[in-house]
Amino acid sequence: MHVHSVRTRRSADEFPRDQHLAWKIAEVAADPVAVSADTEAMVINRVIDNAAVSAASVIRRPVTVARRQAQAHAVSTGANVFGIGGGYSAEWAAWANGVAVRELDFHDTFLAADYSHPGDNIPPLVAVAQQLGIGGNDLIRGLATAYETQINLTRGICLHEHKIDHVAHLGPSVAAGLGTMLKLDTETIYQAIGQALHLTTATRQSRKGLISSWKAYAPAWAGKVAIEAVDRAMRGEGAPSPIWEGEDGVIAWLLGGPKKVYEVPLPGPGEEKRAILDSYTKEHSAEYQSQAPIDLARRLRDRIGDLSQIATIVLHTSHHTHVVIGTGSNDPQKFDPDASRETLDHSVMYIFAVALEDGTWHHERSYAPERAHRPETIELWNKISTVEDPEWTRRYHSSNPDEKAFGCKAVVTLKNGEVITDELAIADAHPLGARPFARDNYINKFTVLSDGVIDPQEQERFLSAAQGLANLKPGSLSELNPLVDAVVLDKAPTTPDGIFQ
Repeated sequence: MHVHSVRTRRSADEFPRDQHLAWKIAEVAADPVAVSADTEAMVINRVIDNAAVSAASVIRRPVTVARRQAQAHAVSTGANVFGIGGGYSAEWAAWANGVAVRELDFHDTFLAADYSHPGDNIPPLVAVAQQLGIGGNDLIRGLATAYETQINLTRGICLHEHKIDHVAHLGPSVAAGLGTMLKLDTETIYQAIGQALHLTTATRQSRKGLISSWKAYAPAWAGKVAIEAVDRAMRGEGAPSPIWEGEDGVIAWLLGGPKKVYEVPLPGPGEEKRAILDSYTKEHSAEYQSQAPIDLARRLRDRIGDLSQIATIVLHTSHHTHVVIGTGSNDPQKFDPDASRETLDHSVMYIFAVALEDGTWHHERSYAPERAHRPETIELWNKISTVEDPEWTRRYHSSNPDEKAFGCKAVVTLKNGEVITDELAIADAHPLGARPFARDNYINKFTVLSDGVIDPQEQERFLSAAQGLANLKPGSLSELNPLVDAVVLDKAPTTPDGIFQ
């Protein structure tokens, strides 16, 4: 890996274009290096994972709205919208499928200087591949690049410190991945990356306070915008430049400012793109920093016994967990039983309480209004707080995978004064956890989440196609779209009409 120092440059500075970060990424995307077998296998795992969570979310209101918007953009030789037949304009299919993937906060993750859900790259690349008749092998190559780009930007550039939403790394990664998949030249990819970044920077208010459905829409928007950016770049249109380093660019005014230097690692020429292997999926439908606390709560239940005897629970954890999903956020909504599902998903206090009581976590039942309103749950919920522990923060940001941690230490004080403590650094499903996810786990996740949604024979057809992705010939990627039973789609909520009909 080559580490690139990235900082603001004055317009009068001598700063050759081949030194721009966007150009460096474009060079990586244009490099025709082969994809290793383990990277290919993990790409397939994540395609299955995305289908699993899309099946579970298919009739939720935000997903239904996005699907109906896409259906207003039908074309004869277009892309597929998850679960239904027909062809639709690629950017709108990517929009609908991106919302379906993101809605339940249940797909893959990578955390470093910032955080990301690199599986968000899959819907836009698949949609373009379907519309243009791309084969499975080129899709795999494109996805390897997209994961490589987003994960390495996440390693090197912290967005949330400056309240910029993490999808600002997704626009460039989708553009880069499309560049690889479509075998575009460095110049075209460079312009597309610049456009995509310029148009996908937004504040983190979408993940603050009373969190709305825009949390699910934000990455789908980034994917849609990136497709359009690549289309314009292919037609010869340019982008703001240098987009990261410019005097009025992203670093100068949205991130660390003119004095800040970011260190971004990227593969060198001929070096394999393997970053996807450093990412991890979720066993539980919740913010990733809640994965280990859920497993810890399940482990603590028997030691605690009667939960009514708990006086307080303090979760010692990283700065990120404390201020984003803990009491350090100072968000009263995180203790509100009437809060949205998206808000409860960002309340580790609620999640820890329910996991302690139930000994499990479910993507629907654990968030149900009647579940959040149980008096004993509310009582326990309000006994839980978080504190930042510098050691957990250090481990959260560590580049050493053997010590990197996303969990917490729980200090449970009972009413009789007894103190029970336990800690868990990483979730059980993490690659270094107690039960790392393998192909069988991804298949089981898809089977469980699509039960009653997708017919068993259609499940098998999809799984066979996905596992043979590298051998899918150009024009056959519609096989990656499992069809949902019509009786299920009939249960989708009725929504008001909008502009698109």
